[in-house]
Amino acid sequence: MSNFDDLNLLGSQRKPFLFISDFKAQRVELFELKDLTHEDIEFSINHNYTYKKHPHFLNTTPLSLESYTKKFNAVIDNIKAGRTYLLNLTQETKIQTLLELKEIYSLANATYKLRFKDKFVCFSPEKFVQIEDNKIHTFPMKGTIDSSIINAKEKILEDKKEMAEHIMVVDLLRNDLSIISKDVKVEKFRYITEIEAGDKKLLQVSSHISGTIKSDWHANIGTILKSLLPAGSISGTPKRSTLEIIDDVEEYDRGFFSGVFGFYDGKKLDSGVMIRFIEKKDGEYIYKSGGGITLDSSAKAEYNELLDKIYLP
Repeated sequence: MSNFDDLNLLGSQRKPFLFISDFKAQRVELFELKDLTHEDIEFSINHNYTYKKHPHFLNTTPLSLESYTKKFNAVIDNIKAGRTYLLNLTQETKIQTLLELKEIYSLANATYKLRFKDKFVCFSPEKFVQIEDNKIHTFPMKGTIDSSIINAKEKILEDKKEMAEHIMVVDLLRNDLSIISKDVKVEKFRYITEIEAGDKKLLQVSSHISGTIKSDWHANIGTILKSLLPAGSISGTPKRSTLEIIDDVEEYDRGFFSGVFGFYDGKKLDSGVMIRFIEKKDGEYIYKSGGGITLDSSAKAEYNELLDKIYLP
């Protein structure tokens, strides 16, 4: 099984499964729960995990600020041309660690954790969609600040650039949910969560949006997910032209990074966006990270945010 129609089939049969979709929703890995083996794939969705400290950190070899700024300026040019209003610009960073992917998965503290064979591991704080009792919920996360900064919470909530960026993502996700549900509303706007980020703590800004879906949603899980992907918080708006710009500017293949994975237990679905992502490629480890760019963004600030998101929580 390898596409969204198969998700519909398993949902109609109320069979528990794990699904993993790449960024562009072009490749979907699907596994019935009964067929999963921990040797190949491990996953955890735990909203109440207990944080456990560990001594491990990641050495990085990031791209230069100059190289990043060229890509950043290309995005700004496209914003000025009206082709995008918000674009999530990501890049690869080489990292060095003596840990194997299995060990990284075991150590990481995160709500959404996944290890896919010996290919990649993610430890994400970002929810994608949750579906239960004919209600669908999504939780766009947009806005990050180092919690050690004086008055960090007030600064990020009052920052006009951050506010504009978050409003655009919320509007995009409201529109996306309206495609597959009714009575769409913003339940909670711009709330703060604290994320353990290695040797520091980050504050992240999220919102909660909900809608009502038909009672036959189990048989349409794949259709619903396909309608919502790629996730708006890590692509941008308007989605179609923004995706074209991402292809041109980023100059690397995101693959499964910034895709989504989730678990269906026969009654409800829970899924997360695959950010905080380490990939094994040609015997080396690559960390993929980034952030949203708007007309008011600063290249240096966005570059620093890209680096801040490279950590083992």
